[in-house]
Amino acid sequence: MRRRGWTRWAGLLGLAGVIGGAAPTPVKQSGIWRPPSGLRQEPIWPGAAPDMAAAGRSAEHSETSVNPRRFAGRPVTGVFDVATPTITVFPAKGIASHAAMLVFPGGGFQMLAIDLEGSEACDWLTARGIVCILVKYRVPNSNHHWDPVCKCAVTPKRLLALQDAQRAIRLVRSRAATLRIDPHRIGVIGFSAGGYLVAQTSNILTPAYRPVDAIDRVSSRPDLAVALYPGHLCRAGATLDPGIHVSARTPPTLLVQAWDDPTDPICNSIVYARALDEAGVPAEVHLFGKGGHAFALRRTGLAVDGWTGLLERWLKDNRFL
Repeated sequence: MRRRGWTRWAGLLGLAGVIGGAAPTPVKQSGIWRPPSGLRQEPIWPGAAPDMAAAGRSAEHSETSVNPRRFAGRPVTGVFDVATPTITVFPAKGIASHAAMLVFPGGGFQMLAIDLEGSEACDWLTARGIVCILVKYRVPNSNHHWDPVCKCAVTPKRLLALQDAQRAIRLVRSRAATLRIDPHRIGVIGFSAGGYLVAQTSNILTPAYRPVDAIDRVSSRPDLAVALYPGHLCRAGATLDPGIHVSARTPPTLLVQAWDDPTDPICNSIVYARALDEAGVPAEVHLFGKGGHAFALRRTGLAVDGWTGLLERWLKDNRFL
């Protein structure tokens, strides 16, 4: 079934409920998402992505809309029905740090907030000398998600988004020489559902798919992890997702979330932080009083806007800058 339209996308991005009843600008159908001019998007798999159904999927498309009350009043683009996962490399600017970060946008594993939580993060990272790799992973229903039909959370048998995330990390590490990066300084940063992928790739180190080539012998473990308002981690009884087994091998991690997040409660950051602490993993946690969900890198006028400065300091402390 084609997933499109303002109502569904607005709910996933938290755009619904505009203050004062002001209607958002109508959605603009803009076709398949394309990266900024001069950058190339390339598939992460040598052939078809694994575990894909032979039929019944809609064609990938993107939708752009403006909510004058959120996201600094600027357009936000969502990508739907991704069947061919890709990476787009954003080269470092200025003095190169020889580090790289893969970005996992959010969207509830139903769509991808490709600019708000993707390309804009890359712009910030590359301006600081870090090579950024934007990952367009498969959606919808490609990982733990909310099913509106049964009104329950569902974990699919095959975690397609995790497969793509692992493969993307391996692919980048295998190309370290070409990208002029240190293969031991490759981090991940994710927003919302993408933050869950950060936790998964940090702790699930065995392949979530059958290896397809020599690249799959390369480690998928990130060397650094940043999760912004992560979801899917806090389960019944305020316990950590049982599929996440934090250990001494889990990379140093930064967690950022707002106390008033109406979509992913701070329990997600708290239970994960507790597990990191118990395993002796170096971590830093910032819980802001206000900021809601999906604040990303756009100005809100709140204290949460300062999270990027905290990230920059943390990256320097961990020798990524």
